[in-house]
Amino acid sequence: MFGGGDTIYQMSDAKNIPYHTLGKHLRYLREQCKESVAEVSGAVEIDEQHLERIESGHERPAEEILLLLISHFNMQDQEAVQLWELAGYDSDDAIRTKTEEMIQETIANGSNKPVVVVMGVDARALYSDSVEIAADRAGVTMQFGQKTSKNQQLPVAKVGMSFEQAEKVLHELQMALLRGKYQFGQKQLPPTADS
Repeated sequence: MFGGGDTIYQMSDAKNIPYHTLGKHLRYLREQCKESVAEVSGAVEIDEQHLERIESGHERPAEEILLLLISHFNMQDQEAVQLWELAGYDSDDAIRTKTEEMIQETIANGSNKPVVVVMGVDARALYSDSVEIAADRAGVTMQFGQKTSKNQQLPVAKVGMSFEQAEKVLHELQMALLRGKYQFGQKQLPPTADS
């Protein structure tokens, strides 16, 4: 169980709250600044109930409200980008959610028509300063994280793979490290008297 203020949620409830992580982070920022809901909602000019729905994860703030909250909490760029992505802006989350809804609706209606999904690939590099690796019968999971300016660890990406794939990744990583170490750091021998 976890909670903030007067609200306590069961972990299973978090799955049903669409913007749970975003709301939890915004509440954390407000509490770290020792501000009340009334103070923050007044600063960004929204109703207290609206901010409470955002903090509870039941509602996504409009882009301009999120920008005002980012500005109000004086967030660092990396943390602001992560918050922006948690809201589903400039990401595949909104598309993925809609696609999942369409697939579930097709299955529920008993339709035999195939569902075709076309999704773009985000080629941006996500940088991290930590990794947690776990292995179980299914394979290996790597969760990358990034520390915020307030020394809080935020997840950046989570990748799962088979044991065979993990071995390939390990080999490729070792090769890349060797190439980087020796290819870019090669030192040439000084010229000899014969040259």
